[in-house]
Amino acid sequence: MAMPVSSQSTSSVLDRINNGKKSVASNTETFLKLLTTQLKNQDPLSPTDTTQMTQQITQMTGVEQQLVTNDLLAALVGMNTGTGLSEGVSMIGKQVTATTDTSTLKNGKATFSWTQAGGSTSLTVEIKNAAGKVVRTLKPDDQKSGNHTITWDGKDDAGVQLDNGGVYTIKVTAKGADAKDIKVTNIKGRSEGVVTAVDNSTGQAKVIIDGQAIPIDNVIGITAAATTTTSDQTTPKAA
Repeated sequence: MAMPVSSQSTSSVLDRINNGKKSVASNTETFLKLLTTQLKNQDPLSPTDTTQMTQQITQMTGVEQQLVTNDLLAALVGMNTGTGLSEGVSMIGKQVTATTDTSTLKNGKATFSWTQAGGSTSLTVEIKNAAGKVVRTLKPDDQKSGNHTITWDGKDDAGVQLDNGGVYTIKVTAKGADAKDIKVTNIKGRSEGVVTAVDNSTGQAKVIIDGQAIPIDNVIGITAAATTTTSDQTTPKAA
């Protein structure tokens, strides 16, 4: 998937180009004034060398050509900025998986991920509801360094299945053999669903999944949406 150029970076490029145009326009005007003054006041017995004048004009023409090139580059930047929106439109109707700050309990499960700076000997994952209350504490067996993914079955510590639709976050505590904390980063939830729309009102293209707007850059998987087929077969009656 193409990486969209942010509106902020595009604006920065355009600002630099526009500032350059203003500077060159000012210098060009100054150059023409000096050239005109020089021609008016040149010594008739020792006129200005035409070769030198031609070289100066050629240099100014080269600068103008460079400005045209800059305009073309700016246009390309603008086209890249819209790529994110195009990518989002191509996802409409498809099942996607994206990383988010939270994970919603759906079909009795929720998935989370994180990254450990090193292997641990003690690893605890606390799942918290929207109110910040810990509803389940897990002790994963996999404690290696690197990326981790865990799927929660939606049950609290008492074994009660919680309702779908709840929004949850996690807190990960990893400790090494010396009982010191190991740095844990990139703690994320997962959202899965069919993309129903694309929004670019903030300048950043986002896909809409179950009413939630998620940046396209956060999408980590795309599959064809499941379809429901209807069979027209009937069960034969007993003789």
